[in-house]
Amino acid sequence: MNGTTPRVLVVGSGPTGLLLAGDLAAAGVPVTVLEKRPHKTSNLSRAFVLHARTLEQLDARGLADDLEAVGQPLDRLRLFGRLTIDLDTLPSRFNHLLVLPQYEVEKVLERRAVEAGVDFRHETELTGLTQDADGVTVEVRGPEGRTETLRAAYVVGADGMRSAVREAIGLPFPGRSVIRSVVLADVRLAEKPPALLTVNAVGDAFAFLAPFGDGYHRVIGWHRGRNVPDSEPLDLAEVKEITRLALGRDFGMHDARWMSRFHSDERQAPAYRAGRVFLAGDAAHVHTPAGGQGMNTGLQDAANLSWKLAAVVAGHADPELLDSYQAERHPVGKAVLRSSGGIVRLAMAKHPWTLAARAALTAFLDAVGPARRKVAGQITGIGYRYPAPRGAHRLTGTRVPDVALAGGGRLYEALRGGRFVLITPEPYEGGRAGRLTVAGWATGRRTTVLVRPDGYVAWAADSTDPARTEAALAAYVGDETSLAGRP
Repeated sequence: MNGTTPRVLVVGSGPTGLLLAGDLAAAGVPVTVLEKRPHKTSNLSRAFVLHARTLEQLDARGLADDLEAVGQPLDRLRLFGRLTIDLDTLPSRFNHLLVLPQYEVEKVLERRAVEAGVDFRHETELTGLTQDADGVTVEVRGPEGRTETLRAAYVVGADGMRSAVREAIGLPFPGRSVIRSVVLADVRLAEKPPALLTVNAVGDAFAFLAPFGDGYHRVIGWHRGRNVPDSEPLDLAEVKEITRLALGRDFGMHDARWMSRFHSDERQAPAYRAGRVFLAGDAAHVHTPAGGQGMNTGLQDAANLSWKLAAVVAGHADPELLDSYQAERHPVGKAVLRSSGGIVRLAMAKHPWTLAARAALTAFLDAVGPARRKVAGQITGIGYRYPAPRGAHRLTGTRVPDVALAGGGRLYEALRGGRFVLITPEPYEGGRAGRLTVAGWATGRRTTVLVRPDGYVAWAADSTDPARTEAALAAYVGDETSLAGRP
């Protein structure tokens, strides 16, 4: 595929851009990734957690088992004080979170993208963008300052908080800094921490420890009284002091290989789409690291957008399908901003009334199972559902768990290849080779369910009427010769 004029340009090769590009290439869409950084594996990961819904999406691409082999599972998530969210009861094959550095995720996603034929252009920076009714023209500056003009049907900005794509299309990024002068350090520890993830907050400080798996740990810390610019020099003594305040001891940290400061913002673009240009991941939304939802939310953006772009580019879906990306993902991004912001504000509680509110919430969640499950569903991503048209079946828009299928298979294996999956109690011969897998229930269930490539219900019925099923397939999957009638 290298050398082919791209139908889609993806700007940014972080996890979001890599998943999106790999999906498109696997679907046969020529895709080029532009990345201004040199091509190398970075150990400067900020993300350390994969949640259940993301692992399900990776399972649908045949990647989850590889990551499970190198990561470390954790069956509970401690948020602050006594509030612990148990994950071993999640209705998912992945009833845990997986602790591993972001670069391990990127390595697996990049390998898949390369094998699928993605054209990577490193040390290449987007410098301009214009679009018209037929496509998008971008200006880029490559190695040694060489300039070039590229043309594509669509562009996706997955280029982070300071997105050049978002700036080029003139979208604002409203919000504010929530925490300033957060310290990061990669260190060795003389003492083993008591848990795989160690986190705690007091009124003036919090700290977080997570293992890289190579003998180093990432330390993230903050102190209320140390509000200095990101450019202020940082030494290991300051990191130790903050860690002792928050965790009671510094675990004998030494041999720091990297230290830095950053500030944590809460921001969201008002729109994730402007014509033929889309935003995903941190280019569309950023929030505090509380709950470990950042990388996961971006990967979910990519999973939602990739199959829609592939269907439209191939002519199997009307371009109006792309409008659903904003309708489905923007509310989720907003909800993640609220949940992660709420967690960090409660963790930072100092005044008596905020401490009382935190204690009351902790007691409430400990006592009320449905509320606790709702929090777990939001943090892990399995609790979100997408809007459904008026009059649609009650299952429409819901996430489908990894149900067993007739013949011994399971749903997320059947989703591999970016196909829709029709689960039906009766045999069905519907054609659409390469775009539809037909399977039966392993149980005696009588519902007919059409599952989208991202694992959500597109259509369902409590009957096996072949005419209704065929109409749904024509509408959502498309027929063999023409565009689908509607998204």
